[in-house]
Amino acid sequence: MDNGLFSILLLVVGLFVGFGVSFLLSYFRINNASKKVEAMINQARKDAEKVKRETILEQKEEAHKLKLETDREIKEKKEELKESENRLLQREASIDKRDELYQKREATLDEREAKLVMRQNEIQDEKSKVEEIKKEQLELLEKISGFSKEKARELVMSQVKESMTKEISQYIRDVENEAKLTADRTAKEMVVSSMQRYAADIASDQTVTVVDLPNDEMKGRIIGREGRNIRTIEAITGVDLIIDDTPEAVVLSSFDPLRREIARVTLETLIKDGRIHPTRIEELYDKVSKEMKEKIIEYGQDATFELGLTKFEPELIETIGKLHFRTSYGQNALQHSIEVAELSGLLAGEMGENVPLAKRAGLLHDIGKAIDHEIEGSHVEIGIDIAKKFHEEDVVINSIASHHGDHEAKSVIATIVAIADALSASRPGARNDSLENYIKRLSQLEEVGNDIPGVEKTFAVQAGRELRVIVKPEEIDDLGAHKVARDVKEKIEETMKYPGTIKITVVRETRAQEEAR
Repeated sequence: MDNGLFSILLLVVGLFVGFGVSFLLSYFRINNASKKVEAMINQARKDAEKVKRETILEQKEEAHKLKLETDREIKEKKEELKESENRLLQREASIDKRDELYQKREATLDEREAKLVMRQNEIQDEKSKVEEIKKEQLELLEKISGFSKEKARELVMSQVKESMTKEISQYIRDVENEAKLTADRTAKEMVVSSMQRYAADIASDQTVTVVDLPNDEMKGRIIGREGRNIRTIEAITGVDLIIDDTPEAVVLSSFDPLRREIARVTLETLIKDGRIHPTRIEELYDKVSKEMKEKIIEYGQDATFELGLTKFEPELIETIGKLHFRTSYGQNALQHSIEVAELSGLLAGEMGENVPLAKRAGLLHDIGKAIDHEIEGSHVEIGIDIAKKFHEEDVVINSIASHHGDHEAKSVIATIVAIADALSASRPGARNDSLENYIKRLSQLEEVGNDIPGVEKTFAVQAGRELRVIVKPEEIDDLGAHKVARDVKEKIEETMKYPGTIKITVVRETRAQEEAR
């Protein structure tokens, strides 16, 4: 028991002693930490004071520098202002000097103006005196010559008019000769060059087609029982079949080449097939009509491909192909249009114009002829409507409208197309013309020349390509003959339509005759 209490007492005492020792250690530690903190605070205060003093010194130095810079800038500004003030003073002085000069010059001008006014008045007085003297001299001249002023003026004017008329006629003749030498040569070179570069064969279409038969018995089969086969063929094709004594041949007659071609192919197919009766005729006719439409499109495509043209609507291609089956005075319309397009392109190339556009206008210039038998109106108006429908350019539309002179040509290409059209139509053999129209044109040519005053007789020669005018020598002199030729030319151009050109030759002959007895 005693040992246990003693142990407890020792434990308690140990606890108190340990607690006291730890308290003392903590106290000393806290005391040392407080001293360190205080020392650090004091050191920080000293450092802060040092930084504050250094900052104040730096700010003072910067303020001093700023003050120096500001003083320097102010000094420079003052110097600049002083220099500007000096320049302004100098400018004011210069302006004052100029003002004085202008005032002096103004005074001098006033003096000169006054002198000019005085001189003008003196000149006016002198002029009045000269007019009076001139009037007196004129009156004296009128008395001496016996002519009044008006009569003398009329005499002089008549002499001047007569002399000037001769000079003007001579000048016109010289200029015309010179222009002909250059213009005719250039035009001929261009036209001949273009025609040489495009030389197409001439082939006139006829209004009949001959179909060969294997034997004369085929004629009876074509006619059929009581003529039913031939009536069916003529009814559905619109073509007349002429079966005469010509051996082994049947003639198809029609002014429509398309109908004639369809009838020819249909008849040849019937002959090869051997079955000839109304039903078979109608079947083959429908089949050939469909194939012919494809062939028409092929003709149109071949034409545009040959000319190197693109961008055509399919419907327009078909319309172009239809020209293959249209004729004008026996000339194939499609071949004529291709020829006009080629010539237009060549002429446009020579003149520096748009070649593809000229070819397009030349190809479409007669497009109205493709359907002029289906629509009322001239082929020119129909062609204009077709071109507008397919949104062709204005140059192409104007070329179609003006190629026969119905409208004014508004571009060089339109004129080129008209020239190419005349070249294609006027070539020897290109077109067939009736004797009646030929004689009528010649008579009209001679009447135009006979209507000119001073003309004795007119003769149309060289198939109407030249007009020879015989004038009365006592009424028309050599210079007046040129005027007669020009008057005849202008009247022909105004009143007649003709292919190509017409040469006018005026003949003036003076004969002196005496009879010896």
